Amino acid sequence: MDKHGFLYVSDWEKNEVRRWKMGEYNNEGIVVVGGNGKGNELNQFNTPTCIFVDKEQSVYVLDFHNNRVMKWRKDAKAGTIVAGGNGKGRNLNQLFQPQGITVDDLGQIYVADSWTQRVTRWCEGKEEGEIVVGGNGQGNQSNQLISPHGLSFDDEGNLYVGDCLNHRI
Repeated sequence: MDKHGFLYVSDWEKNEVRRWKMGEYNNEGIVVVGGNGKGNELNQFNTPTCIFVDKEQSVYVLDFHNNRVMKWRKDAKAGTIVAGGNGKGRNLNQLFQPQGITVDDLGQIYVADSWTQRVTRWCEGKEEGEIVVGGNGQGNQSNQLISPHGLSFDDEGNLYVGDCLNHRI
């Protein structure tokens, strides 16, 4: 939910993101990004999952099977790739089964990359991300993750990582 009271929901079957506000739309909401079929063009998704909406109402969408994060500015007809988008893999310009996204107050994008056991930080316009958590192989040590999923910041700027298969945060 954004600061204006809009609720955003990704529909991975229809490859779109819809928005609702109580009492303003019918039961179907309105399509705000995607909705152009399944694919890898800049106006399409292949299984959109996690969403983050910033204060300017730009919508960041984790495009799971395209191994990328797309940013759609308010009222845009197409998005831009802000993380990944270079096939799946372990290189710093790639994602591999990403499972979580958040954006900090500086506009830096954080991605939980489940297959590579790491969280990467991406700056818009850069070709590569940098590892900020994990990336030390699969395991249960304090510097390791097993299938990181959800990400969130608290009010003090601390990053929380859902370490799914280690059953910890």
